[in-house]
Amino acid sequence: MFRATKTEASGRLLLVAATWLGVAGFAVPADAQETREEEIAKKQAEKAKTAAPYVPNKYEAVMARIESAFASPPSGFYPAFDSIYPGGGFRAGVGFRQFYARNAVWDIVGLYSIKNYKKIEVGTRTPWDGRGPVFFGVRAGWLDAPEVSYFGLGPDTVSDVKANFGAEQGFAGLTLAFRPSTWFRIGGDVAYEDFKTKEGAGSDPSIETIFDPITAPGLGSSPTYIHSQAEAAIDWRPSAGYARSGGFYGLTFHDYTDLDDTFSFSRLDGEIIQHLPILRENWVISLRGRVQTTLDDNDIVPYYMMPYLGSGTTLRAYTTGRFRDRHSLLTSAEFRWIPNRVGLDMAIFYDAGKVADRLEDLDFNDLATNWGIGARFHGPSTTILRIEGAKSSEGWNLVFATSAAF
Repeated sequence: MFRATKTEASGRLLLVAATWLGVAGFAVPADAQETREEEIAKKQAEKAKTAAPYVPNKYEAVMARIESAFASPPSGFYPAFDSIYPGGGFRAGVGFRQFYARNAVWDIVGLYSIKNYKKIEVGTRTPWDGRGPVFFGVRAGWLDAPEVSYFGLGPDTVSDVKANFGAEQGFAGLTLAFRPSTWFRIGGDVAYEDFKTKEGAGSDPSIETIFDPITAPGLGSSPTYIHSQAEAAIDWRPSAGYARSGGFYGLTFHDYTDLDDTFSFSRLDGEIIQHLPILRENWVISLRGRVQTTLDDNDIVPYYMMPYLGSGTTLRAYTTGRFRDRHSLLTSAEFRWIPNRVGLDMAIFYDAGKVADRLEDLDFNDLATNWGIGARFHGPSTTILRIEGAKSSEGWNLVFATSAAF
């Protein structure tokens, strides 16, 4: 009779033990699995009791409330800081809006600046925030700018020769724009614009005491224009009011038809903006290029309608309107640091540009330049306050603005 050896017997015992353990492995986990699931469910329930949505800190909450007051519903009064006319300095005002449909609003805004610039405008638009496949707006208003700086024409003017002129304008117009996709838009605008020029206020001489119709084309004129413009743009920024990513590539054609057929002219503007985020938008490199060119050399363009450089959004260290002529070139670069994504950006920047009487002279030689540093207080989509110090060969300039640099 066959008898198992001691080794074979041991192997059989191990096989039986493994079989029982395998059975236990399938039988016992039923209770163990329930125990684990109960334990997980218990932990999840405890976590749900203690979990809470993200609560903005006090600074973030304040910035969000300010942005809401700038641009968001409901109906009623709101603070306004829109532009009046270039060179007016810090301005403030109040607006009143009333929604008469889900996305349609009419409003009236009154503004006043520290240099006695004034503006009142009433209008309606839909959608109220400009977002949507179709935008339609109508507006009318009046403005008065009694102290606008003029230094003469060309890139070689000097800051010591400065005069002031006054400008008054009544206007009415309508805008229609289409956005076939989230990144492409086309649109047009037609407006009636009645200009009146007058003696300049302020401590500097009035323009007619220093300049003549040769050095200030259109001196003493008050044309009435039908201003038509058409725009096509690729724009994939989150918002034009504040962005850390995306870009804008646009062309705008302007036609100014003088009803007296004396100062009619056309102009083409091209602009490129690109924001390049680095390391999850902790830093951003922002670049801008812009060209404005008068299309017909035979057209007489009034001095106050010519492209200009020098302002809080062009050459930031220079007085508004420091350089004027028929054509202009502007480039800007910024390196932005984002210490607080919801409320604060810091930036160092460099601007360079020039104006020229002839398009062929619009090159990168002998550019006027400046550099500077700034802080921007913002909400998710709006620049609430921008404070910048800029330095050029003519000294320092401090910029206070309620809009993005670009």
